[in-house]
Amino acid sequence: MALPVCTIDENGIYKPDYEEVRSWLVDQFQAIFGVDIYIDPDSQDGQQIAIFASAINDANAMAMQVYNSFSPSTGRGVGLSSNVKINGIARRVASFSTVDLLITGQAGATIADGAATDMAGNRWLLPAIVTIPPDGDITVTATAQQIGAIEAAANTITGIGTPTRGWQAVTNPETATAGAPIESDAALRVRQSVSTAIPSLTVFEGTMGAVAGLPGVGRLRGYENDTNVTDADGIPGNTISMVVQGGDAAAIAQAIAAKKTPGTGTYGTTAVDIVDEYGVTRAIRFFRPTAATIKVALNITGMTGYTAAIETAIKQTIVDWVNGLQIGEDVEFAEIYVPANLNGDPDRRTYKITGMTIAKNAGAPGTSDLVIAFNEAATASLADITITVA
Repeated sequence: MALPVCTIDENGIYKPDYEEVRSWLVDQFQAIFGVDIYIDPDSQDGQQIAIFASAINDANAMAMQVYNSFSPSTGRGVGLSSNVKINGIARRVASFSTVDLLITGQAGATIADGAATDMAGNRWLLPAIVTIPPDGDITVTATAQQIGAIEAAANTITGIGTPTRGWQAVTNPETATAGAPIESDAALRVRQSVSTAIPSLTVFEGTMGAVAGLPGVGRLRGYENDTNVTDADGIPGNTISMVVQGGDAAAIAQAIAAKKTPGTGTYGTTAVDIVDEYGVTRAIRFFRPTAATIKVALNITGMTGYTAAIETAIKQTIVDWVNGLQIGEDVEFAEIYVPANLNGDPDRRTYKITGMTIAKNAGAPGTSDLVIAFNEAATASLADITITVA
């Protein structure tokens, strides 16, 4: 019998487990020294066999990791970062918060290296050069001066940080998109899967893939109304609507304009003027998602082993689940029990859930599913999760 090592066939890779390796070594020792040799775990020979088996098992595990590193679905870390390059994307580094600002002023005025300020004193940096068009206002994407999750509610960025002739007013119609840490393996795998739609046969999927691949874009949802009448979401006929979290507004509009079918309209509250190759200016519209704050209240009975760390883990798991929902995806009451029970982690046995209510924004807590509009994104933070321990 050959040494139990990893093998690769048409079904993929197979790794023998530790006990299979140890059993093989026992057979080899007995073949050399006789079947009556004492090789129980408390013997010197038994311990030597365990050391050899552990080394071989570790080598098999490494071989399996190497094999898996060549696939985007199983690769990790640097290996996954290398794999996704074939799709023309890269792992996102830690990012700055961004916000769409509506700049108002005199037509033709130029703002160089401008900055706006919010009510908390944070500075939001405009693109290097902003030229106000003839209609007197323009939407641009500003970046927070400080890296990290800098937040700003709608209509709170109203200060002109760099007074400039012709610049009269500024505001943010939508909530800022908070910055994020370095992109996780799970998030990168999802984006890699979406990016494969760029060269797809359907133009709509290609448009989705182009927008998803832009720097800073987080959650994304696209809708297509290929009928001649307005649909239930208010999207006009023969029109597409993108709901995009994060990313530069001008880059998003450019990607939509470049990929969408000629003659197809765009729908949304954010409008960016795009000049095509023939010099024609067209307004490309899309939505920034409206935050739907989800609040969860749990009543639990603590049992042996329950700690404050477990309570924090419960809150974080629920927050991660809520923030992982798609834009426009309803919050199902029953499904929250899964993250509330730590997704099956053994620590779930240290407590018992005796009651739960959920609410959206300032709504009354209840046990019904929460309806999320097509252009809303369910969001939650640790402060939105309350746990009462009996």
